[in-house]
Amino acid sequence: MIDVLVVDDDPLVRSALGLMLGGQPDVRVVGEAADGRAGIDAAQELRPDVVLMDIRMPVLDGLAATIELRTHPDPPHVIVLTTFDADDYVLRALAAGADGFLLKDTPPTEILQAIRRVADGDPMLSPSVTRSLIKQVAPPDSSRANRAQERLSCLTERERDVALAVGRGLSNAEIAAELYLSVPTVKAHVSRLFEKLDVTNRVQIAIVVHDAGMI
Repeated sequence: MIDVLVVDDDPLVRSALGLMLGGQPDVRVVGEAADGRAGIDAAQELRPDVVLMDIRMPVLDGLAATIELRTHPDPPHVIVLTTFDADDYVLRALAAGADGFLLKDTPPTEILQAIRRVADGDPMLSPSVTRSLIKQVAPPDSSRANRAQERLSCLTERERDVALAVGRGLSNAEIAAELYLSVPTVKAHVSRLFEKLDVTNRVQIAIVVHDAGMI
């Protein structure tokens, strides 16, 4: 069962998401909050697997709340859910450590798919979106390339293979099939990549790989 916390200052949005997710056999809403500060408190108490986080909220906005959540031990996955699709919001959300970004008019089936994939440790951004974001946030640069190659030098050959696959936007299952590994083994490699590269999400792994000229 995937436990979800909904953090949004609009009670209608919270109600709609609760109704949509409530009928799923593998997903349940364990709580809701109307601002970022209350969301952090609720996350500490309820220990959800995934937080659906609005951006513009009173008291503490969703980006600041996401940054703070990422400092906690074993933090939940965060999907930013907003009405604003500006590139700046996407980049700021990912820089804050969010695991994904969805617009509120995203079809319910896609929101559910995103929740399931993020809870399983997979990226919810499509490869095309990932590549677009990488180009915006990390334009080619020789000094960046040198730093990225230095960061990747600590990886084993298999970890580099997994990093490259992550950079191409593949899911854990797709990486497992391509590299003839089990999904748990891929997850273990990705966890080590987070630690060795000092990143918090898969898009940041892709940025390092891109900077190093591997994709």
